[in-house]
Amino acid sequence: MASYIQMPGPVCLIENTDTQLVVNPEALKILSAITQPVVVVAIVGLYRTGKSYLMNKLAGQKNGFSLGSTVQSHTKGIWMWCVPHPKEANYTLVLLDTKGLGDVEKGDNQNDSWIFALAILLSSTFVYNSMGAINQQAMDELHYVTELTDKIRAKSSLDANEVEDSADFVSFFPDFVWTLRDFSLELEVNGQPISADEYLQNSLKLKQGASLKNEKFNLPRLCIRKFFPKKKCFIFDRPTHRKKLGQLETMHDDELDPEFIQQAADFCSYIFTNSKVKSLSGGIHVNGPRLETLVMTYVDAISSGDLPCMENAVLALAQIENSAAVQKAIAHYDQQMAQKVKLPTETLQELLDLHMASEKEASEVFMKNSFKDVGHLFQKELAAQLAKRRDDFCKENMKASSDRCSALLKDIFYPLEEDIKQGIYSKPGGYHLLMQTMNELKKKYLQEPRKGIQSEEVLQTYLRSKESVIDAVLQTDQTLTKREKLIEVQRVKAESAEAAAKMLEEMQKKEQMMEEEEKSYQEHVKQLTEKMEQERAQLMVEQERALALKLEEQALLLKEGFQNESRQLQREIENLKNNMAGSRKKCILI
Repeated sequence: MASYIQMPGPVCLIENTDTQLVVNPEALKILSAITQPVVVVAIVGLYRTGKSYLMNKLAGQKNGFSLGSTVQSHTKGIWMWCVPHPKEANYTLVLLDTKGLGDVEKGDNQNDSWIFALAILLSSTFVYNSMGAINQQAMDELHYVTELTDKIRAKSSLDANEVEDSADFVSFFPDFVWTLRDFSLELEVNGQPISADEYLQNSLKLKQGASLKNEKFNLPRLCIRKFFPKKKCFIFDRPTHRKKLGQLETMHDDELDPEFIQQAADFCSYIFTNSKVKSLSGGIHVNGPRLETLVMTYVDAISSGDLPCMENAVLALAQIENSAAVQKAIAHYDQQMAQKVKLPTETLQELLDLHMASEKEASEVFMKNSFKDVGHLFQKELAAQLAKRRDDFCKENMKASSDRCSALLKDIFYPLEEDIKQGIYSKPGGYHLLMQTMNELKKKYLQEPRKGIQSEEVLQTYLRSKESVIDAVLQTDQTLTKREKLIEVQRVKAESAEAAAKMLEEMQKKEQMMEEEEKSYQEHVKQLTEKMEQERAQLMVEQERALALKLEEQALLLKEGFQNESRQLQREIENLKNNMAGSRKKCILI
């Protein structure tokens, strides 16, 4: 069922206090109710650069994220506004606006770095907003990007000779959009017009030479080129006269510069059309509850002094969701069995057929709601719980059958019991009368429906309890000769042996049914293995994408004449190829 969240305005998601980052429970509650996949757009930049205006435009509102037209910044941290996606009815658009970066009132840049890192970790599109041209000052203000590898880990553990490189990050980094505000330059190179994207590409070119100055110049550019898989640039004219900028929230579009209005519309159209659903490694789409878990996992890591780790976050999420998936599957099984099963069943086969059908549906529910079940741990837990439920049903079925059969025998054979007590059969011809009565009552018992699998066993137990009575009547019946009595004893023994054989056959059927149940379990393992293979195939797609980006960047570095950087990138390419080879081997071994 599609979720629809109606938020009249933004709420603080993560507050950046002077000493720590604090998650707002109200915001988490909102996320927990969003069942749709989320497209997460985060905007970052120095305060007072017009970030909030663009975010309000994306929300389709004039007001919402505070524009903060005064010099004092508003509540610092990350603010969230969840709105229906304007172009994709099945998605929810989550807008994240960072407040207070570079606030002169707050000397602590450490928390600003964490806010920057969190905006990247949580978003599928990352917007960097700055004033004027892309010059060294703009790059210096983007110094947070050079600290990312010190703030974020992709893997929870590394091999002794393994180092994290950009490929580890590219798989979960968002697309990068640079918005340039109050841009007044002409977009041209050597007298030829260029696009905003080409302007960004030119601005990311490196400088030759090994000086400290060139290294400082190149570092943020290299980080943007290596970390962000997709890059886009938008330029904006000044929206209105400088003195009126503080009134943007109340001004109508016809009071603003038409060029700016069109540029803002182009930006929104691009975001709505091109921003992807937030995804995790393996192509796992993020919805509200998953985003909630990511927020808590990352902020908890920062608060405890650790580095936020993408792999740990995914595994933590998988633990929560796979545990819930087991419960959903069990609940579905219980519901199906409650609807379909009426105890006692006529045969064990009937019960196990119902169990296997319900188990299959439960497995499908589990696989639909689970991911990254490392080592089949949760699948094994589900299988164990289903096996226990099957065994419990079998026991309940036997008890229900025994209880019904015992009640039937008591009811049907009650007249016989009374006749025996009164000595009706202790007379000449009494034995044949007793046998005739017992056979009629047995026939009546056997005709009763839904006695279940204990029907024969309960009957034989009852008949054995009457053997001494039957034998006494037989021996005292003076109408029978000694030879006739001997023949009758042999006949009763033969009937008893035949009944025992039937009971043994029934036990063998039970064992056979258990073997069929084992086959069902193996089929379930096979289905889950196929799912893991699909997840690995998705991982291969991501690795191929990262490799293509690296090769493209290497070709550009060689073209620009940066041999050292190219050789360093080659090591990363070789490392990625080795990882891909390992992934292929795992796929083959499945």
